[in-house]
Amino acid sequence: MTYETIEVHPIAGALGAEISGLDLTTLGNQSFSELHQAFLDHRVLYFKDQPLDDEQLEELTMRFGPFGDTPFVEGMPGHPNIIEVRKDADETSTHNFGGRWHSDFSFQEAPPSATFLSARVTPEAGGDTMFADMYGAYDALSDGMKELLTGRNAMHSGQRSYGTKGRFAKDPNITRMAIRPSEEGDVETPHPIVRTHPETGRKALFINQVYTVRLEDMTEAESKPILDFLNAHSTRPEFTCRIRWNENGLAIWDNRCTQHYAINDYHGHARLMHRTTCAGDRPV
Repeated sequence: MTYETIEVHPIAGALGAEISGLDLTTLGNQSFSELHQAFLDHRVLYFKDQPLDDEQLEELTMRFGPFGDTPFVEGMPGHPNIIEVRKDADETSTHNFGGRWHSDFSFQEAPPSATFLSARVTPEAGGDTMFADMYGAYDALSDGMKELLTGRNAMHSGQRSYGTKGRFAKDPNITRMAIRPSEEGDVETPHPIVRTHPETGRKALFINQVYTVRLEDMTEAESKPILDFLNAHSTRPEFTCRIRWNENGLAIWDNRCTQHYAINDYHGHARLMHRTTCAGDRPV
């Protein structure tokens, strides 16, 4: 696509683009239309210098769609649709929020369509986020594997993180974020292993190592070899890009066809992000 009002610079061969040449607080209709097309084309967008306050972050999110539901994590006072993704300088846990490959809240009946992450405090080095292209991961599968997966569901659940026996229930001090595990986290929801993007019509793998617990009508042990292969395959380097954050940086990603991973390599330094999501559709 030829862009007239924005500048689009690809980050990697698979996915991702850095966007410049616009102010997200004064988006006109043409600029937003081009931005939305870049979002669909590149899946992950990064803006190096967009110092949005919380109201502006909410307004931008709502340009893309209504807010998504954020279970188990408390929203900010006065801004219930924004959560703080934080790690303080004196925290030493080997676990961080988002520190494994996943797509946001895939255990929901209608997982978020898009996620917005605005950097407030960043370490001098470290704390990058990696993304994986689930279109490319699907396309690279053999015809036999595609046939095996087509029409099959996998079960998604928040049990490993937010359930009654999940990591936040076992160790409430694992993070200072306001996370509230519950029995709702143990619920399993079926989704197609191969989903069709509702806007582009492209097929993408829809599994991840955090929330995909097994294949439908199979045990976890029976499912493990297939899921292990798909999880390793979908995060191969050639399917990924990496964002190095700077203060006032903003990322927007398509949760329907990507995974992401927040790297926990900045012990002794603070990192604070404000996150919103847009509501999505049930995967088909």
